[in-house]
Amino acid sequence: MAPQEVPAATTALVRRSSAARALNLIGDRWTLLILYAAFMGVKRFDGFAAMTGVARSLLTDRLKRLETAGVLARVQYQARPPRHEYRLTPMGRDLYDSALMLLGWEMRWRFDPECPSHQIVHQTCGQPLRPVLVCKACGEAVKVRDVTVSPGPGAGLEPAPPARHSRRARHDDVGGPSLHPMLERGIEVLGDRWTAHVLAAAFYGHRRFTDFQAELKVASNILTDRLGRLVERGMLERVRYQERPERWEYRLTREGRDLFPLIAALMAWGDRWLAGSEGSPEILTHRCGARLEPVVRCGACEGAVDVGNTRLA
Repeated sequence: MAPQEVPAATTALVRRSSAARALNLIGDRWTLLILYAAFMGVKRFDGFAAMTGVARSLLTDRLKRLETAGVLARVQYQARPPRHEYRLTPMGRDLYDSALMLLGWEMRWRFDPECPSHQIVHQTCGQPLRPVLVCKACGEAVKVRDVTVSPGPGAGLEPAPPARHSRRARHDDVGGPSLHPMLERGIEVLGDRWTAHVLAAAFYGHRRFTDFQAELKVASNILTDRLGRLVERGMLERVRYQERPERWEYRLTREGRDLFPLIAALMAWGDRWLAGSEGSPEILTHRCGARLEPVVRCGACEGAVDVGNTRLA
């Protein structure tokens, strides 16, 4: 039984972060499934329902949220009777880099040759796509150990997002048999708000329970549950750092660190679309000395990758 979601205090303040803002918008199991379907070419309500298995009431709600946020646009394609479809906006299509980073991480750690989404082809070179996030300035692959973070012009604090009055989504809540094998592990990590935020906080260097709690303003029972789940999934390891009294900290594993390109891609997307006039809350600097501008390249030919030059095999 999932722990009850206890709302944080309404006056709680958290660090401004473009990655956190992005996760607050898309870090939901049903939203991720809908975006996945949209990138697979689905546009109409019945198509989303059939591919994702999301209940129609939930589907209506999430489509409306994505439309309000500007990620999807509702377009009429038939006058009588009126029919509408949902198309990715430029803001929505710009999430493709983040989607590819999630897919690339899953392919490295849980590759499934029978999975259609693991058989994307880079049309430029004709090879199976193995997406790599690189620094635009120097072309090197983006790794967490090579990046430093510093305050940006939009740095500061902002109110913590309101609690979602719902239980944590489970594996068997949604999705037909054809979808579950595809992005299930990534959705397990990113499809729950607090799980995703705990993982993102680990990239800031937080390791101890009190540090996570101070950063996220999350209830103790929820934090305990999410840390445990990330340990169970191999993203964090629990290490004792003090014997009397016994104290533990949570460190990113190799698999956990390998998810950093997704966080970097989400941060870049959040900077472009969610930062507003104040500018980026944080600035990432690559070891080459340039401000990190992450771009996706094909692992085979090193060519540019976008939604227009990739296709399913």
